[in-house]
Amino acid sequence: MDYYLLTDLAVTMGYHLAMSGAETFRVEDTIHRILRAYGVECEVFAIPNCVSVSLEAANGKPLMLMRRIGFHGNDLEKLEKLNELSRCICAERPEVDTAMSWLERTLAARRSYSAAAVYLGNLLVGLGFCLVFGGTLLDCLWAGLMGLIIGVVTRFMDKQEANPFFSTILASCLMALPAYAAAGLGWLNSPDAAIIGTLMILVPGLLITNSMRDIIYGDTNSGIFRIVQVFLTALAIALGTAAAWHLTAGLYGQTASATVSWPAWAQAIAVFIGCCGFCILFNVHGRGMVLCVAGGVAAWMLYLLWRALGFDVYAANLFAAVFAALYAEVMARLRKCPATPYLVIATLPMLPGAGVYYTMSLGLEGEMMTAVGKGLETVGIAGSLAVGILLVSTVFRLVNRRRG
Repeated sequence: MDYYLLTDLAVTMGYHLAMSGAETFRVEDTIHRILRAYGVECEVFAIPNCVSVSLEAANGKPLMLMRRIGFHGNDLEKLEKLNELSRCICAERPEVDTAMSWLERTLAARRSYSAAAVYLGNLLVGLGFCLVFGGTLLDCLWAGLMGLIIGVVTRFMDKQEANPFFSTILASCLMALPAYAAAGLGWLNSPDAAIIGTLMILVPGLLITNSMRDIIYGDTNSGIFRIVQVFLTALAIALGTAAAWHLTAGLYGQTASATVSWPAWAQAIAVFIGCCGFCILFNVHGRGMVLCVAGGVAAWMLYLLWRALGFDVYAANLFAAVFAALYAEVMARLRKCPATPYLVIATLPMLPGAGVYYTMSLGLEGEMMTAVGKGLETVGIAGSLAVGILLVSTVFRLVNRRRG
């Protein structure tokens, strides 16, 4: 057996899983399973920017391979196909050359959306979530156009291999500038709703869920690493929108922001539209896309139900997150695929993008104590979502261990 080629196969599989947005435990577990399927014991260490494998070959010589993981987006189609391929390799144990060719064919056959479709996804996210946050129909149209701005800026910056932190600052600034300017001219009813709805594109939903799942699986270093990325992204969003606010201060001033309280059925349609946009941005296809969107709509409807029953925002988010995590785990077992796509899309409507924006806005207006209160509320909401996800993940992990 060619131990080097086998190890290269396992590391390459782990590398592509990480580049698609997989959790650390999934990367390590997949590498372990592939090598054990061929009778090889190994040590695997993965963090968000590196994966390494060490083992002892049959002749007693040590072997170690390491791959650096660079900046990447979220490709849940690729994640699902690689997970399916790893199962197939472990079950059939083909020749290593054959398994490597399977991997190459899987990567080549991966479906992806065109640039036009990705821009449409940006438009749908802004348009849909603007209504959820109280925007009027006019605001939703503006939010859709602002989503296109984010799409154009991020695509350009990615091609230039720009630092993601500065890319997020630029995208949020250029997106918010026309909103504040239009509000100052009376062309926009609620700039806050339009900006918050569009900012959902930049909120790191996959990072938030993966950080929680890494921590529950014992990958504390990776979890903390991702949480730091989340805070840096939130800071970049705040800096970008703050810059836009300052640049348009003479025009926008303190224009009153009018919001609309939409009925539940209208919000369900809006969340459906927004989640469809996210499925495009995260490269989810086919039946999985329909099921992911259905989970997002159901989770948001449950959140509204708990709020209508008098529960506070923390309890409502907790129960909605529990449902989203349960839905993701059940779908994963029914369809024999990762739970990540279902969990990410289902929890996106509850992510506290509004809290990040209002904390920044109140701080700029000099209301520091109110800003601190809003910031703590935002952290509390994120914590409620995390507890809900961790609770369900822990239960399912314990059940799996007992069965194992």
